[in-house]
Amino acid sequence: MLDRDNDLTAWDRDHFFHPSTHMGAHARGDTPTRVMAGGEGVFITDRDGKRSLDAFAGLYCVNVGYGRTEIAEAISKQAHELAYYHAYVGHGTEASITLAQMIIERAPAHMSRVYFGLSGSDANETNIKLIWYYNNILGRPEKKKIISRWRGYHGSGVMTGSLTGLALFHAHFDLPRAPILHTEAPYYFRREDRNQTEEQFSAHCAAKLEEMILAEGPDTIAAFIGEPILGTGGIVPPPAGYWAAIQAVLTKYDILLVADEVVTGFGRLGTMFGSDHYGMTPDLITIAKGLTSAYAPLSGSIVSDRMWQVLVQGSDEFGPIGHGWTYSAHPICAAAGVANLKLIDELGLVDNARVTGAMFRAGLADALAGHKNVGEVRGDGLMAAVEFVEDKDDRRFFDPARKIGPAVSAALLDRGVIGRAMPQGDILGFAPPLCLTEAEAETVIAAAASAVKAVLG
Repeated sequence: MLDRDNDLTAWDRDHFFHPSTHMGAHARGDTPTRVMAGGEGVFITDRDGKRSLDAFAGLYCVNVGYGRTEIAEAISKQAHELAYYHAYVGHGTEASITLAQMIIERAPAHMSRVYFGLSGSDANETNIKLIWYYNNILGRPEKKKIISRWRGYHGSGVMTGSLTGLALFHAHFDLPRAPILHTEAPYYFRREDRNQTEEQFSAHCAAKLEEMILAEGPDTIAAFIGEPILGTGGIVPPPAGYWAAIQAVLTKYDILLVADEVVTGFGRLGTMFGSDHYGMTPDLITIAKGLTSAYAPLSGSIVSDRMWQVLVQGSDEFGPIGHGWTYSAHPICAAAGVANLKLIDELGLVDNARVTGAMFRAGLADALAGHKNVGEVRGDGLMAAVEFVEDKDDRRFFDPARKIGPAVSAALLDRGVIGRAMPQGDILGFAPPLCLTEAEAETVIAAAASAVKAVLG
């Protein structure tokens, strides 16, 4: 009789190419294989029966929680009725058309249309092409450079990986590629001038942006892209006044704003969109993760009315736009999206993210902010991070080789809670499902405090 568990482990090591993984260590068996088997609410269970509270919602994405039969049934119903048809040349399905309407109904008032993809990476690839197309239609062929920020995350493709501002996604891949530029990250804790207030640091970031625009030539800068709150770069909320200061510069030089809301869209910050939360007025909004709560792969580029009018002008002058994905607006994924957005409303998850998120962040700060090796506890909505330092008075960071963040994350998992060791720093991140209860939040806080004590005393 075959031992299926051992077969799975062997097959995994011999055949499965995992993303963001130390390939050699995994193939040799130096790191564990964990086969996930089921989930309910905020809990996930592996094949060995170990149950963990997933305080990172997969990858910030299982917003409604695991085991929602409403979404599973919507997927099944759509698959039985019509598993697939393309969206080219005006074709649609009830699910895709309904979902587009639902998104625009929830988006900032000036947004107009939704182009569907499958991942945040391909949505940002779409955004890049639309930005270039837009400026070509307007007769501005030199206005093509896109400014991102160091520590931003916008995908793992060639161009979207270039937009990303993290060394892990550039090293040995010949990235970033032109015409992508990077400006300063709005990371107040890591500012060089410790005497700056948040407002002064925001003004500094805006000044550095304007300096880059003037150096490159305003007529060459097409767009600026940013997450409302830095996600993978450390879960870093913008300092006070940041987005107002940045948008003033963009308006001055007629530069488009792309809000990458793959993480923040559909409730993560206690508002439907992060753009609403921080007073942003984007020309494009990138969505994915929370759109279906990861029950099916789906992304989107939400286009503002002012951009849409130019795109229409382009079609009138040059014919159909030469851009499309085979699986754009896939009906099964769209059906998952419709059911997911209905659940977010019915369960009051946006309000819960705001209320429970505030309680969670306050509790985390109470438990950990006084620790000698905790430099900062920060976050917004139902996102939080704890940043570890060797000396908090001197703001001296640990040697990365010590891997303090991963050690705390591992200790947390030993206590039945999943957090994320964030890249480029000893940072423990949290982004639980939006259905997290106060009691479950207390469980995460207690486990985090215990894990930090185990690793750092």
